[in-house]
Amino acid sequence: MPEISHRVVDSASGLRMHIAEAGRGPLVLLLHGFPESWYSWRHQLTALAAAGYHAVAPTQRGYGRTGGPDAVDQYSVLHLAGDVLGLMPALGAEQAVVVGHDWGATVAWYTALLRPDAVRGVVGLAVPPYPRGNRPPTEALRHLLGDAFYMLYFQQPGPADAELSRDLGTTFRRILAGAPTLGPAGLPLVPEGGGFLDLFREPAALPDWLTEDDLAHYTAEFAADGFTRPLNWYRNLDRNWELTGAWHTARIQPPALLIAGEKDLVVSNAAARSGLCTLGTFAPHLHDVQWLPDTGHWTQQQRPTEVNKVLTAFLAAHHH
Repeated sequence: MPEISHRVVDSASGLRMHIAEAGRGPLVLLLHGFPESWYSWRHQLTALAAAGYHAVAPTQRGYGRTGGPDAVDQYSVLHLAGDVLGLMPALGAEQAVVVGHDWGATVAWYTALLRPDAVRGVVGLAVPPYPRGNRPPTEALRHLLGDAFYMLYFQQPGPADAELSRDLGTTFRRILAGAPTLGPAGLPLVPEGGGFLDLFREPAALPDWLTEDDLAHYTAEFAADGFTRPLNWYRNLDRNWELTGAWHTARIQPPALLIAGEKDLVVSNAAARSGLCTLGTFAPHLHDVQWLPDTGHWTQQQRPTEVNKVLTAFLAAHHH
């Protein structure tokens, strides 16, 4: 198998970014989600390299070996998309296919929306593109889901940061391997006086796709700086809405694909499923939703073989 190597590159956005990369050929950028790192793409880097691509998984702004500024407002989606677009010239490419999981999917969708000239194709794992609403997102979430929704718990600096940093081993074991405990209507609601980790049961054993060594990789990435900068991505929901007014009814034009686990809470609830029906108007070239049976939120780690197959087929169609 091709080797994964590491280096630090200067994004044209001004951020020095750690990247993991493998292979040579057309560029494919792999954007991780929360609370993760390049490591969540370990199975894809080698498979895409073997298929003839230059696969690059950056550690994104605020995370691990890349790090970033302290100011909350430096984590807007315009900064995040700017980092990704700024990597392309640093990697000798004018265009890329951009693939993202979770928050990385949101960055991928925005990158495609903002710069269709630079994006040959866009793939979101677990998180569909959401059109800009008519009011600030935290207000909309509060109205729809109530104050206990986990993204609202993340808004206030301090509590979530401390909770997730308290014991890194427990944090990652529960988030990655714990079965979800859901509130009414199948929603991830933080219990009164509780925290985010209360949404996950302590697993009796690790699933077959996750090892103790994998968990050690994640805890090492977060040991030095904790969770504040990664949580700052959530603390820009309303700012992102304000900054993207010019794109209010804009469509995502590049060829697009959504890959989702049938057991993923993000997309398996009724509201999300009905929203997927209208995707065609927002992303007119979104050809398909690829549902993966018996798969939860950690798509590309849980189902590497299937995800690699879907990705290489998409790349073959759109990377020429």
